[in-house]
Amino acid sequence: MFVFLLLFLLQTRNVPGVLDAPDPAQMENVPPLGYHAIENGVTLPAGITLGASSGVAFDAQGHLWVLNRGPHPIIEFDQQGRFMRSMGEGLYSRGHGLRIAPDGNIWTTDVQGHTVMKMSPTGELLLTLGTRGKPGSWDEAAGTHLFFEPADIAFAPNGDLFVVQGHGRGEGRVLRFDSAGTFITSWGGKGTAPGQFDQPHSILIVNNQVLVADRENRRVQIFDMNGTFLKAWAFKGLPCGLLMGPDQQLYLATGFSGQILRLNAGGQPVAMMGQPGPGPALGEFGEAHYMAIAPDGDIYVADTINAVLHRVSKR
Repeated sequence: MFVFLLLFLLQTRNVPGVLDAPDPAQMENVPPLGYHAIENGVTLPAGITLGASSGVAFDAQGHLWVLNRGPHPIIEFDQQGRFMRSMGEGLYSRGHGLRIAPDGNIWTTDVQGHTVMKMSPTGELLLTLGTRGKPGSWDEAAGTHLFFEPADIAFAPNGDLFVVQGHGRGEGRVLRFDSAGTFITSWGGKGTAPGQFDQPHSILIVNNQVLVADRENRRVQIFDMNGTFLKAWAFKGLPCGLLMGPDQQLYLATGFSGQILRLNAGGQPVAMMGQPGPGPALGEFGEAHYMAIAPDGDIYVADTINAVLHRVSKR
């Protein structure tokens, strides 16, 4: 156990870009968000462990869903943080993003398995897009229906599904499907020009516009629903996780710089909390990956580096 833990720490702390302390060059200088870190409050039964958390979301019942890289990939907790169920065992190589669709179904991405999966709230696998373990391109003309490192999912008001791919090795692209998984269109490519991406990491649809966290280009790009570039917002850190909160405010998790930012309508940071650090101090993030906001306003943050699920609260 000690050897495993030591190896884990050595591996995670050697990830390029990980910060052990605040770096003004990578952190936004804005007022505090007004939150403080507390214990996450979730409980697990004997035999169930939580690996490095990569995705979090709340459903309509206020239940917390966590995608993690342990032996039980998806775990559901009730409103009191009590374990409800696990699912997805044996289906993931490296789980990455989790979103809950308006109909209550659970959508996830597997960045090394190269798949996007849809599950019912009881764990029934309803749809798989891509082929597990086989990276490639989605090309209708060639008849290839493959992803290369899909990272995140977003839902349009009409039910269409948007997937962003190209986490590190694959070409950064946005792919659009209808609700049944039929391909509609895609856009992107590797680069720094408008409409190109370098490790796009998160996607969100707001007011019929597509927001893409273009991580290594340190920007969020905004498109219309057909992929026409509209504008971009620049950031000091690495934009990782986009979220529209229940307060109808836009939030951004900035990865290794360890900040949770609240943005205004123009994409400018107006408040923040958190800082980078090796943990286990509360409020230190190895990588603020994705986040979710509970009905009571508490924010839960998935941290893939410090391998914990964080909780911050105003109370």
